[in-house]
Amino acid sequence: MQLQGKVAIITGAASGIGKEIAFEYAREGALVVIADLSGDAAAATAQEITQAGGTAMGVTMNVTDEAQVDAGVAQVMAAYGRVDILISNAGIQIISALVDFKFEDWRKLVAIHLDGAFLTTRACMRAMIQCGNGGTILYMGSVHSHEASPLKAPYVAAKHALIGLAKVVAKEGAKDRIRANVICPGFVRTPLVDKQIPEQAKALGITEAEVIKNVMLKETVDGEFTTTQDVAQTAIFLAAFPTSALTGQSITVSHGWHMQ
Repeated sequence: MQLQGKVAIITGAASGIGKEIAFEYAREGALVVIADLSGDAAAATAQEITQAGGTAMGVTMNVTDEAQVDAGVAQVMAAYGRVDILISNAGIQIISALVDFKFEDWRKLVAIHLDGAFLTTRACMRAMIQCGNGGTILYMGSVHSHEASPLKAPYVAAKHALIGLAKVVAKEGAKDRIRANVICPGFVRTPLVDKQIPEQAKALGITEAEVIKNVMLKETVDGEFTTTQDVAQTAIFLAAFPTSALTGQSITVSHGWHMQ
């Protein structure tokens, strides 16, 4: 029970990586807040965790909406009286060559990944400072926080930017014992990634099997996808780490795709 009594807000937690982290955090004793664009999905996931023996609540949160983010964090403070952990996980993917990329799609993707990270960070840092218990902020980066791939200009740019944001949060938050780190997974078989396989096959003129083997897993040491469990265990380790010795860092979980 490494996170016993800690209140953790996880954005985009009604599916994929966020949902896996939410369940693992609950097993470690955390009070989990499922913050999702869909309030119904957030409530349903929170109910699943509760039925499994954990403690959770659902909060409707569009991470690009300043008022909704602030209201959501205030709702958590009213319910639990504290915020100890933020996992900024909400994200989307849009595949297109840069020369064909629609500006509205660029802005949408960057808003969710980067504006959302800023707004939730600001709201949670304010709560953490008010409570005086310190805190942990984890950003869901990617191997694309360090590397680039074709057809993903805004995604790569936003994921790179999260590392810069984490470094600033680590510096500014130190006096209040707030740590910040970035988790950088390789390809994880979530609905977000599954959607990319046919899209990349079409854009690159290759088969879906070739996308998996020669694009997604080519640089790994073992030809394996990263799992949601791999990422969740890393999120537990970083949140439970006892000192500020580990802050302002990016931790890559990618079967060796990217090595620092």
